[in-house]
Amino acid sequence: MRFAIIRFPGTWSDRDTYHVLHNVLEQQAEILWHRETDLSGYDAVVLPGGFSYGDYLRCGAIARFSPVMEAVATFAEAGGPVIGICNGFQVLCESHLLPGALIRNQSLQFRCQWTYLRREGGETPWAAGISAGSVIHIPISHGDGNYYADDATLDQLEADGRVVFRYCDAAGQVTPESNPNGSARNIAGIINRRGNVLGMMPHPERAGEDLVGGTDGNRIWESLIREGLGLLVG
Repeated sequence: MRFAIIRFPGTWSDRDTYHVLHNVLEQQAEILWHRETDLSGYDAVVLPGGFSYGDYLRCGAIARFSPVMEAVATFAEAGGPVIGICNGFQVLCESHLLPGALIRNQSLQFRCQWTYLRREGGETPWAAGISAGSVIHIPISHGDGNYYADDATLDQLEADGRVVFRYCDAAGQVTPESNPNGSARNIAGIINRRGNVLGMMPHPERAGEDLVGGTDGNRIWESLIREGLGLLVG
């Protein structure tokens, strides 16, 4: 597959993502500057982590106006697979491609640690290879990762099976203690109604090799690679 990795001013996880996709998983990948306006030649789009535009105003609030975001929206509307990781998740919410918002961690502290995630329901090519109830180990690195939405939105996400990942303990139990940032209902990742757009705060690109602590992040990329042939755009 051919991945487009979007770089905004302040993005820093683009090279980590490229390394895992290209060097570890042997996929085609390119880092594109945020002024790009055509994504038709790509099979999947990644909005990686970082501090786009220095996180001024609100995290992701300025990046949503970058020229590339119109192309990302068009790509997503056509069914193309899009993932927003950490700051990328914030950008997707600010762009209204996903509901809710990411606000300051409940602790008011930056959190950089490994977390356990439980795979919930919801059909998406990004997690098709991870069975419901499975637990994966992926790190977080954020100060504004507290997922917030009103109760009606949260109830709808739950009813539609759009909560894909939830913070849990090693045994898969969802507890307040396993929630690293105060996210509503321990939510770590959600999808859009169609399932092709995933936003998640944990960093799968930081869990791509045993050398860095584990490879569970590859299960997300590999899910798309195996499932993606029927979803290719362009």
